[in-house]
Amino acid sequence: MLPPDLSARLKRDADGLVAAIIQEAATGEVLMLGWMNDEALRRTLTEGRVTFWSRSRQEFWRKGDTSGHRQVPLRVRLDCDGDALLIDVEQTGAACHLGTHTCFTSDLKITV
Repeated sequence: MLPPDLSARLKRDADGLVAAIIQEAATGEVLMLGWMNDEALRRTLTEGRVTFWSRSRQEFWRKGDTSGHRQVPLRVRLDCDGDALLIDVEQTGAACHLGTHTCFTSDLKITV
């Protein structure tokens, strides 16, 4: 169970989830976005591995359980609105399920 003061600060979506932005602590590079419910966040804060809630599979998953590409949480921050987490990690291997270091590999053209 999450501490009540932390739980009260979270603004979850209709499915009880909050966005978790994963950032590499050593470089500041944004690696990926995942989703967490209260239990996934509790596990991340207490077990030494980043845990997500899979919206498609409806189950918990930890990055690296099958691939070996692990994420160790070093710092977790809550944004001012309480609807997003920023998690600094020590990343081992690829963060993206496509095998790249980051999921953010596609630059979009900006036209103003």
